[in-house]
Amino acid sequence: MSEDTRPGTTHFGYRDVPVGEKQKLVGEVFSSVASKYDVMNDLMSFGIHRIWKRYFVATAQVKRGDRVLDLAGGTGDIAVLLKNRVGDAGEVVVGDINGDMLRVGRDRLTDRGLVRGLDWVQCNAQALPFPDASFDLVTIAFGLRNVTDKDAALREMNRVLRPGGQARVLEFSQVTADWFRPLYDFHSFNVLPKLGAMIAGDEGSYRYLAESIRKHPPQRELQGMMEAAGFVRSGYRNLSNGIVAIHTGYRA
Repeated sequence: MSEDTRPGTTHFGYRDVPVGEKQKLVGEVFSSVASKYDVMNDLMSFGIHRIWKRYFVATAQVKRGDRVLDLAGGTGDIAVLLKNRVGDAGEVVVGDINGDMLRVGRDRLTDRGLVRGLDWVQCNAQALPFPDASFDLVTIAFGLRNVTDKDAALREMNRVLRPGGQARVLEFSQVTADWFRPLYDFHSFNVLPKLGAMIAGDEGSYRYLAESIRKHPPQRELQGMMEAAGFVRSGYRNLSNGIVAIHTGYRA
């Protein structure tokens, strides 16, 4: 899955690109797919992504009145679930580096009358514009693998958490069942790009998404990265044969 790159380069799918270019390339991917992002998620996962997300939020350490930061949250689907947990007295800050994704999510939730207690901030997960110890919970769902410097992002998540606060990462991971892997690979590299071409008019972006999953650190490696970033009591739970995993850590 994850492997070393040449000095000064990083992964963009299966390509090695200069570190300074990845953010721009990822931005182009998500700007291209923003308007069809949720439709494609339903088609790609047969709707299961909604169950993963509900479980991710339902099992989070959060209570009424808490302040929560949801990174890579532009579509707003995690934010809605979190807002139900923190209630009217709580606050959910939605952070995303991509302005197009933020606009899609903000417009959708505004149309639904969901405005109060939701703030939208365009920001880079590697350098968050928030003070130390300012959130009770930090989440990132299906976004960490697109961050250029994952270690920096994890350190920032730890920094902005209050002592005892929880960080949760929902991300595609390494499939655990050998029998399932060929089926998963066929779906990823043959079905997804064709769906992307038909529905979003963009085959290349969905090929990148499939490749980026394979380059993302597997479960134990990401757990070690969270520990290196300062999190304590780090652990993970596989869902759907390891297609995705939920990683959890706490600020000491």
